[in-house]
Amino acid sequence: MRSSPLSPCLSWKRMVGIFFLPFILSGFGPRFKQEENHVFGKVHPPQPRVSAVPPSSLPNPISLSTFFPSPASSRFNWSHLTPLELKNRSVGLGTESTGQGNPHFTLEGHKFLIFGGSIHYFRVPREYWRDRLLKLKACGFNTVTTYVPWNLHEPERGRFDFSGNLDLDWLLQDPQLLLRTTNKGFIEAVEKYFDHLIPRVIPLQYRQGGPVIAVQVENEYGSFNKDKKYMPYLHKAMLRRGIVELLLTSDVLATINLQKLHWNTFSQLHKVQRDKPLLIMEYWVGWFDRWGDKHHVTDAKEIEHTVSEFIKYEISFNVYMFHGGTNFGFLNGATYFGKHAGVVTSYDYDAVLTEAGDYTEKYFKLQKLFGSFSAIPLPRVPKLTPKAAYPPVRPSLYLRLWDVLAYLNEPVRSHQPINMENLPINNGSGQSYGLVLYEKSICSGGRLCAHAHDMAQVFLDETMIGILNENNQNLHIPELRVCRYLRILVENQGRVNFSWQIQNEQKGITGSVSINNSSLEGFTIYSLEMKMSFFERLRSAIWRPVPDSHQGPAFYRGTLRAGPSPKDTFLSLLNWNYGFVFINGRNLGRYWNIGPQKTLYLPGAWLHPEDNEVILFEKMMSGSDIESTDKPML
Repeated sequence: MRSSPLSPCLSWKRMVGIFFLPFILSGFGPRFKQEENHVFGKVHPPQPRVSAVPPSSLPNPISLSTFFPSPASSRFNWSHLTPLELKNRSVGLGTESTGQGNPHFTLEGHKFLIFGGSIHYFRVPREYWRDRLLKLKACGFNTVTTYVPWNLHEPERGRFDFSGNLDLDWLLQDPQLLLRTTNKGFIEAVEKYFDHLIPRVIPLQYRQGGPVIAVQVENEYGSFNKDKKYMPYLHKAMLRRGIVELLLTSDVLATINLQKLHWNTFSQLHKVQRDKPLLIMEYWVGWFDRWGDKHHVTDAKEIEHTVSEFIKYEISFNVYMFHGGTNFGFLNGATYFGKHAGVVTSYDYDAVLTEAGDYTEKYFKLQKLFGSFSAIPLPRVPKLTPKAAYPPVRPSLYLRLWDVLAYLNEPVRSHQPINMENLPINNGSGQSYGLVLYEKSICSGGRLCAHAHDMAQVFLDETMIGILNENNQNLHIPELRVCRYLRILVENQGRVNFSWQIQNEQKGITGSVSINNSSLEGFTIYSLEMKMSFFERLRSAIWRPVPDSHQGPAFYRGTLRAGPSPKDTFLSLLNWNYGFVFINGRNLGRYWNIGPQKTLYLPGAWLHPEDNEVILFEKMMSGSDIESTDKPML
């Protein structure tokens, strides 16, 4: 993912980037040949970060005016680097610097240049993986990059999942454990993860007949850089497990990320690495959005111009993102620049393909550009994925949150509040995402003080009396005539991934809760992870007819009728306030009326023919209909 203070994913969750050639993808990678034996490769990365990045030619570094190589004038054709042709794979991806011309990558002795595009498999329904890869190929890219998210593949300590949409955060429990360092506890976790991940990568390596031509170690560690021993340690850990392909972002080959190309862009890289090819690991062609902020867009002509300069000067690059996809569920992430801001559900990113996989102006401009450098015609563009607008859904039944507590797992009873990650649930792994409800009987009012992350609704019995967050840790509780329940519903709005702030991303209530400086004791704590099993249990609950209006957190149930052949659609919740949408038990993600995102992408592949269950968890106040449209509003 992109290396910037705004990256939505936790960087320590992506430790490996992998470059794939198109071999295993049934020819998904374009084949361009150059008259001078320049070849573009295809890359597929599985990792904590899987990233497919193209190798590139580095300019001859003498002065700024000569820092770029001579413009390329030939057309490219790499059809001789296809699975059928590459029968002898003894050399693999390497680098060459002869003193004549610019350093460059090589593959089986051929000069090798890569055009890469990022697609994150976990942000795309598995049913659409092939479609997105074919569109990448038809555009003229020859490399695909991806992240391998540690937090998804090891959701609980010691339990690994590489199935379904994951085919290919308990680390915050210990405040003394230092992330992304050689801290003993962190390294032990890395070792166990690598023990499961790397064996899946080994047989996919190029020299074993697979598509992996390079591996990226870690991601954007230069901006973190807390432990000089850390990167060499990871390097050795990968070599020790049998990684033989080229290692990137380590002491072997450093790379850079950028949004715009300037003449001095590569000066720092050149100072530490004069004899290696130039690789732009992430060329950001868009940006993600945050709740309450504007929707980001970038100019297609500017992207076209920058990419043409890359090609002109034989600079390898990876477009981030080619296809962004969606932050389904609770996996949106956040940024922190003075205050916490959650990333929206859509990861459209103003990328080359839209969130739903549709073509954009950027796509066609890049396709035309790549085609002008190709010695052979590009593949035909795949058909668009059909979209539909369905009849409105009016929820007919609802359950108040307070009525749902009986259907949750056994609550935790504790002398003091416990933060989300340290709850004694999930086999000791704690809770990673969702919400936590803290409940305590009180008999007097006063000044309530609590450190809640990220946002907490405070209730007396079932009536909300205020909001707590990082900037507002105090609330006045009115005087009470009788004892009442103090209830604090805390939502994890996404974890920060950039800077040392990742060390302080514990969620829920951290520390004590007090009224008039007197600590409260004796809490009942409910975990609201909202997993599929939870919604299965709700089927036995007694749902009530939806009233004209209801204030407070509640679940609303209705039916979406998709007809015999379900298609992609976008749900519009303009009459609702803040919450989450679940379709047939799948969490589509968060909606929030502060924008900028106004619709949620609903893949047709996740719909059943005819009737589909829609459940909204609305935190504030009931709305009316749930509309659908065939066009997104971002």
